[in-house]
Amino acid sequence: MEVKLFPLITEADIQKRVKELAQQISIDYANREPLLVGVLKGSWVFMADLARQLTIPVNFDFLTVSSYGNSTKTSGIVKIVTDLKTPLIDKDVLLIEDIYDTGLTLKYIMDNFKLRQPRSLKICVLLDKPERHKTDIKVDFLGFTVPNRFVVGYGIDYNERYRNLPYIAYVEQE
Repeated sequence: MEVKLFPLITEADIQKRVKELAQQISIDYANREPLLVGVLKGSWVFMADLARQLTIPVNFDFLTVSSYGNSTKTSGIVKIVTDLKTPLIDKDVLLIEDIYDTGLTLKYIMDNFKLRQPRSLKICVLLDKPERHKTDIKVDFLGFTVPNRFVVGYGIDYNERYRNLPYIAYVEQE
């Protein structure tokens, strides 16, 4: 099966928006040192670029969750594969996620994190697909709204491929 890619968001547009998000986050977290929690593997490129643009001190941790396997559709079952090393109690936590698709993964993570008693908990998402939402989650910092297509690039994959693209594209299979 051949995969064709169609550009959706340019590298320049991504970098401009990441800088804007970093400015807003730096203002919102002034005089605090948030813990940025990246959801692997999809968020790592976004999180790295975002972190380099921040003007405040930050700490980092990562979480690996699984809900897709090797499919373009979520299984609906979310599981933590690798948990955080940092306790969240009394921390200002900013969850960094690549995409708000159905919201099942985000809801699972947020519910789990709330039990760990952070001082504050906010979400920063690169891409949002409103047509696919199955949960209602408040996103505090949003990069782009995208159509209901399977997207890749800038950390987001299809069968572990295309994460290295500096732009966002949508996938069509033949």
